[in-house]
Amino acid sequence: MQKSTIQFLLINCFLAIVLVSCGSVTKNYTPKKLDKTSYEIPYFAEPKTDYVYKTNITVYGHEMSGIFIAKKINDTTHRVVFTTEFGNKLFDFEISDTTFKVNSIVSELDKKILINTLKEDFRLLLKKEYLIQEQFENESDNIYKSADGNRDNYLFVSKKEQKLEKLVRSSKTKEKITITFTLENDIFAKKVVILHQNIKLRIELNYFKSE
Repeated sequence: MQKSTIQFLLINCFLAIVLVSCGSVTKNYTPKKLDKTSYEIPYFAEPKTDYVYKTNITVYGHEMSGIFIAKKINDTTHRVVFTTEFGNKLFDFEISDTTFKVNSIVSELDKKILINTLKEDFRLLLKKEYLIQEQFENESDNIYKSADGNRDNYLFVSKKEQKLEKLVRSSKTKEKITITFTLENDIFAKKVVILHQNIKLRIELNYFKSE
């Protein structure tokens, strides 16, 4: 991708904030007796697997594509690499629940607001286990609430399949980030979509099958 294109995306797409209507995030959910105190995420958990996805990032109507690679390098940490489709590395991060290291990043992407946004997205996506404090339900899902500092995470587990299909990160009154999973099987997501509500950012990951 040309440098000017990357710079244009950064300048125009990561600074604007849009208003989201207020209201309780759980207002449409029914409280339910807690049936578990933790939930373990299976989708990026296998150390021997390189999770490789074709990636499309849409920010305020502009698109860029590449390859996303995630690998669990020890019990707590993942390494995340994003390259162009021609193999040029754009960034290389190591991330856990408590640590974050930038191994490399191209200068055009080396902006604090972008790095912090990606750190939050990937930490949410790759987190191994969520501690559960409250439980709700709707017609199709059991919904588990996990407190995370001044934010809350809601895990939507289908009643029928007993699989995590959606994860919502919110403030006390507004949804901030939604991650949806389309599953290949119990332990693998063939498609992941990360959608921001307060900025017009959408990241779509589609599993890359080598021929």
